[in-house]
Amino acid sequence: MSGSTERVTIKDVAARAGVSKGAVSLAFNHKPGVSQATRERIFEAARELGWAPNLTARSLSSQRVDIVGLALCRPARLLGLEPFYMEFISGIESVLVEHSCSLLLRLVRDLDEETALYESWWRGQMISGAILVDFHQDDPRVPALQAIGLPAVAVGHPSLTGAFPSVWTDDATAAAEAVRYLAALGHRRIARVGGPAGLGHSAIRAAAFEATMRELGLGPSRQVSTGFAGEEGARATRSLLLSADRPTAIVYDNDIMAVAGAGVAAEMGLVVPDDLSLLAWDDSQLCRLTHPTLSAMSHDVHHFGTEVARTLFKVIEGTHTGSLQVPTPSLTPRGSTAPAPRQV
Repeated sequence: MSGSTERVTIKDVAARAGVSKGAVSLAFNHKPGVSQATRERIFEAARELGWAPNLTARSLSSQRVDIVGLALCRPARLLGLEPFYMEFISGIESVLVEHSCSLLLRLVRDLDEETALYESWWRGQMISGAILVDFHQDDPRVPALQAIGLPAVAVGHPSLTGAFPSVWTDDATAAAEAVRYLAALGHRRIARVGGPAGLGHSAIRAAAFEATMRELGLGPSRQVSTGFAGEEGARATRSLLLSADRPTAIVYDNDIMAVAGAGVAAEMGLVVPDDLSLLAWDDSQLCRLTHPTLSAMSHDVHHFGTEVARTLFKVIEGTHTGSLQVPTPSLTPRGSTAPAPRQV
C-alpha cells in the first residue's frame, strides 16, 4: 500500500486492522463499542497507512465537537495571575471533558490578530466552534466572524455581541448594588478603578456606577480606567488617595487590583476598613486569603464557564437560539468594608 498513489480510505484501515468500517468510526469518534485493544490496533493501522478521518465529514455526519477555540487578548503573565480566567477555563474544561473534546487556547495581541486567528482555525478545519470574550463597543470581530459562518458563543451583554448567542451577567445591576451598599454605610466619596475603557463590560459598569452616584446625590464621583494588572491597580489607587478629595471607598473591577489597592493603603498609613473601604469584583480565593478579607461582588465563575461550554454545544448542534443570562453578581460583605469614617 505504501507504494500506491491511491488515496487511503477508511475501508483500507478497517481491512488492515481486521475490523469493520463501523469499528474504525467508533474508535476515532471516541465512542463506546470497541475494546481498548481493538481501538489501539485501529489507530496503529491508521498510522501505518497515513490515514486520518475527514474532519468536515465527521462534523456534518455526527455534529461532533472535537476542538473548541478560545483566543484571549491578555499578556501571558497576567493570565497566569488572574483568578477569573483560571476559574472560567476550568468550568469550560469540565464540560469539554464529558464530550472528549479539547480546548485550543491562544493569546493574541489585538482584535485584528484574534479575528485572523479564528478565520484560520475555522477555514483550516481545526476547530468546531469558538468562545468569544472581552467584547468592545462596535466590536469588529462580530461582522468578520459572522461572515465566515463560525459557530460561536459570545461572553458578553447581548447589546455588544451582534447575532451571536451570548451568555452574560447583569453587570449594571451589580455595579448599582455596590454603590448602594457603600452609600448605606455612609460613604459619599466613592471611586471606581475599572478595566480598559474600550471593553464593553467596563463601559456598562462605568455608566451604572455614575448613574447610581447621581441618583443618590453622592460625589464627587471618580473613575479611573486602567488594565487589570496589580501594578496598574496600585498606580490608580495611589493617584486617588493622593487627591485633595480622596475617596473613603473604592470599587475595583477585579480582585488582583483590589489586593494591590490594599497594599497601597497600608503604604500610605491608611487602615482598611477604618479609613478606607475596598470592594472587589469577581470574588475568588484571593479575596478570602487577604487580611482583612475582601468584600466582593461574587458570582460563580466556574458555573459561568460550564454554561458557556454547554451553550456552545447547542449552537453547533443547531438547537440553541437566543441568549442566556446567568445569575447577577451579588454582594458578599467581608472585612474590607465598614461605615465611613466620621472625619476625613
